[in-house]
Amino acid sequence: MAPPSVSAKRRTPPRLHPLPLRIMHWINAVAIFIMIGSGWKIYNDDILFSFLRFPDAIVIGKWAQYGLQWHFFGMWIFVLNGIAYLGYGVVTGRFWQKLFPISPREVFVTVGEAMRFRLRHDDLTRYNAVQKILYLGVMIVGVLIVTSGLALWKPVQFSELANLFGSFQNIRLVHFLCMTAIVLFILVHVTLALLVPKSLLAMLTGGPVLEDAALGDAMAVTAPLAAERSAPEAIVPERIVPEPIVPEPIVPEPTTTH
Repeated sequence: MAPPSVSAKRRTPPRLHPLPLRIMHWINAVAIFIMIGSGWKIYNDDILFSFLRFPDAIVIGKWAQYGLQWHFFGMWIFVLNGIAYLGYGVVTGRFWQKLFPISPREVFVTVGEAMRFRLRHDDLTRYNAVQKILYLGVMIVGVLIVTSGLALWKPVQFSELANLFGSFQNIRLVHFLCMTAIVLFILVHVTLALLVPKSLLAMLTGGPVLEDAALGDAMAVTAPLAAERSAPEAIVPERIVPEPIVPEPIVPEPTTTH
């Protein structure tokens, strides 16, 4: 019997960033770009801080109304894509594998290495403590900026939600601070990507193959073949063929004459 085909059982080895994750990452990048640029235009129409006003060259929308339309467009992309991303991370277990656990000792060690510019990025498949905190933090900020945005958009319809912030100006302030936190995260994120180009390339190509998963796949394919080779061959009893019986020739006795 012919051995089972290895190529039939072999599948594409998993990579650091699966294709669905990469698609959602770049969709999110576009949505955030639209929301920040249009949000700055909306802010300029009703500023919070007298000393801060964003140049027209970096905002999206010629007038505040156009800025609102762009903002709502980016908001729906951000919300729907964010729900898909969170669902993907929970269902596949990626969040638990990549972002947990986080120990206080690891945080202090990683922060110390970062301050001494000794933070290493040799292994892209493992996040250090600072990366884990930043990713978890920006996801929490993302949820908060959506909830405050809904309260700003429909303060009457979402009155219970708006009451959590105390006043309309508080909602605006929380929304603005969340935007600021996301901008700071993007600056750090892009800076690290430029300092470690292979991390940016990984988000385009998928990155390195996850060794543990690849090893598991290889063992799953080769184990049945190895077991088949090592199994003892069945012993087939030999067929006993009886020897033909040949009759002995009859020799006549000699006769004597008297």
